[in-house]
Amino acid sequence: MRDEIKARIAQINAGTAPAGYKKTKVGIVPEEWDNELFSNIFSEQVRHTNDFTVYPLYSLTIEDGVVPKSERYERSHLVKKEDVFKVVSPDDFVYNPMNVRFGAVARYKGSFPVSVSGYYDVFSVNDGYSKEYMESFLLSSPMILYYNKVATGSLIEKQRVHFSQFLRFNLPVPPLPEQQKIAEILTAQDAVIALMQKQIELLQKQKKAFLQKMFPKKGCNVPEIRFAGFTDDWEQRKFGSLYQKSSEKNNGSIGIDKNITVATMQFKPDVKVTTEEYLKTYYTFNIGDIAFEGHHSKEFMFGRFVANDIGNGIVSHIFAVFRPYVNYDLKYWKYAIHNEGIMRPILSRCTKASTMMHDLVTNDFLNESILVPSIEEQRKIGAFLDNLDSLITLHQRKLEIEQQKKKALMQLLLTGKVRVKT
Repeated sequence: MRDEIKARIAQINAGTAPAGYKKTKVGIVPEEWDNELFSNIFSEQVRHTNDFTVYPLYSLTIEDGVVPKSERYERSHLVKKEDVFKVVSPDDFVYNPMNVRFGAVARYKGSFPVSVSGYYDVFSVNDGYSKEYMESFLLSSPMILYYNKVATGSLIEKQRVHFSQFLRFNLPVPPLPEQQKIAEILTAQDAVIALMQKQIELLQKQKKAFLQKMFPKKGCNVPEIRFAGFTDDWEQRKFGSLYQKSSEKNNGSIGIDKNITVATMQFKPDVKVTTEEYLKTYYTFNIGDIAFEGHHSKEFMFGRFVANDIGNGIVSHIFAVFRPYVNYDLKYWKYAIHNEGIMRPILSRCTKASTMMHDLVTNDFLNESILVPSIEEQRKIGAFLDNLDSLITLHQRKLEIEQQKKKALMQLLLTGKVRVKT
């Protein structure tokens, strides 16, 4: 980046308008960016329907935009005959008055019309303006700040920007050629991000396939895929011959910084209670131990086990902790006890529902059986799956870098801090 551009950015960040720039409601922008009334840029689209066969029901999410209604948000059983939904055509925008200040506005990129809740507002971009530019512009940092500034409502959590108010916005917009060039740059970066996301999805599908084929199916003693040199049947073992229930209390020697979050298998950095007596109510959770995390979800209906592969620590006494009797490969075992195909039928028999969680019946679990390969085969399987996970993590980190690049580009281009040649 040239020194003159760096100096300009520093000047704008300090709140001073450089030569050729002006102060506006949404910050300092180039002088040739004219104020435009949003009612001239956007047109409301109001077509009602209750026909989900012709117009599938979609939802607006802050994370993914306009997407098919997921099971998580499924409310079709609550839909009444008089409920009215709105039709969304390809390239229309969907807007949530209450959550727009958090980024709930998106362009629908599908190829066929769909329907959304009548609570949402639907609008299109008029000729003479770039819909691709507006897609990024409406989600830019200055716009998010502006939505929050003008939102109305007595309760902060229920404040909203009504669509009628949105159409009255009068804010600076670059000329069409500059809109198009900015959109071209951001779209190119989106393509890089989309490609990386597809690569990650492919790797995750491959991992799922291997998890299914590298462990025996029901009624089989060996898996479908094996490494060369392994032909023996896997051994049927009771969990009670592999693990013992551990209720070892922390003696205070392990500090609060070693408190482990079971759901994510990370050390907690922000626990406020640090008294020694409190710490002694925690169980020790050593590397190689497993703990039952009873929250049920779409994937883990009866809860799940997680293996401690991050180091010695402590966990809340609400978790059932088990310590291994035998030598096993930890990399292998964390996939085995986290494998829904293996553990789901076992946990369905030895857990009981308790509000939003499942409680484990320890004796029932220890009497359940699982097929176990030799330690040598465990090491092969564990190393293979761990390497695949590392590859996925590497791609995810690269994706995060490209997503940060997109944010930086938006911050520079959509504010006019960096200009583009047209």
